[in-house]
Amino acid sequence: MDFTFTEEQQAAVEAARAVFSDVAPDRAPSPALTSGAVAEDIDRQLWNELARTDLLGLTLSPDHGGAGLDPIALCLVLRESAKVLARVPLLESCAVAMAVQRYGESTLAAELLPPAGRGELILTVGANGRSGHDPAELAVAARPCGESGGNEECGGASAEGSGWVLDGVQSAVPWAQVADWIAIPAHTAGGRPVLALVPRARDGVTLADQVSTSGERLAEVRLDGVRVTDRELIDAPGCWEWLRSLLTTGTCALALGLGERVLAMTAAYTGRREQFGFPVATFQAVAVQAADRYIDLRAMEATLWQAAWRISADAGGPLPAAGDVAVAKIWASDGVRRVVQTAQHLHGGFGADTDYPLHRFHAWAKQIELSLGPAAAHEEALGDLLAAHPLG
Repeated sequence: MDFTFTEEQQAAVEAARAVFSDVAPDRAPSPALTSGAVAEDIDRQLWNELARTDLLGLTLSPDHGGAGLDPIALCLVLRESAKVLARVPLLESCAVAMAVQRYGESTLAAELLPPAGRGELILTVGANGRSGHDPAELAVAARPCGESGGNEECGGASAEGSGWVLDGVQSAVPWAQVADWIAIPAHTAGGRPVLALVPRARDGVTLADQVSTSGERLAEVRLDGVRVTDRELIDAPGCWEWLRSLLTTGTCALALGLGERVLAMTAAYTGRREQFGFPVATFQAVAVQAADRYIDLRAMEATLWQAAWRISADAGGPLPAAGDVAVAKIWASDGVRRVVQTAQHLHGGFGADTDYPLHRFHAWAKQIELSLGPAAAHEEALGDLLAAHPLG
């Protein structure tokens, strides 16, 4: 396989590195020293800089003011963002914009995508359902206006199909309090998954604060008879599945970038820290542990780009793309945990010092691991795919 990146993708990486080079992981208060969220807002200075350098419109088509690149380019930028713990909704906003561009009506795309690419409008998505264990689309029901409960629920609409009503809850929605629009996966009476784009301020939408393991603000988004128009509900086949795969693959990219930064910090520390007159990095026990984590990162990288390529190219294969995404999740979920645990061990007590940034990376890694879910569940899903698609 050839995972060589294009010139445009490499240029995106260089632009991202230039932007993130001035970002310190400790811009916000430490989650270990804060009882609630570490901040009320995203890193607006960084968000504006990403917009100024056109990185927010990286994957939008030129018709919407973007560069027309693919999910691989987005994952490359996300990888760099995780190395500095960038507190911006880069994954969520870009992923939802790509789904709207790919599956949504042209009028909706024309309204949302240009300002999203300029950083003037923030998008997010509820991908965790009510509890994080069941498929997110099952947590919200979507029914056509007038189907039940009377026309008053739809603002007086009298024609069936003139809109939809949403009821349900999406938990742990990132950046919801500052987002302008929230993408809500839902299901119809027939069990078909759909994706609704809902303005945060729409009647019937209420938010309850939640806090992530990394100290960032999340929200429980409750929808009580929320009305959306036909164009705001995307019912194209495969839309939610594609967006879910992109969000998962992007989270794997965050895990890879974070793990690479943590291993680099560990190498630098063990190279300076001396014991018995020698750097501890020269001890065999230390070197073997660091080498094992390097192997984890290389496996995370290979499986990430395989999954990102399947999504970007709509490439066929003996298994659906969900198989490659499952393999990437297996490595990312277990790999990022092993990397930060080894880093804490090799740093000794210094790793727990709140004046040193390693504990922040540990908290973010744990949040990523929780977001991806346990590797055993993905192994089971992969087994089901293999059983349904026997490899000849």
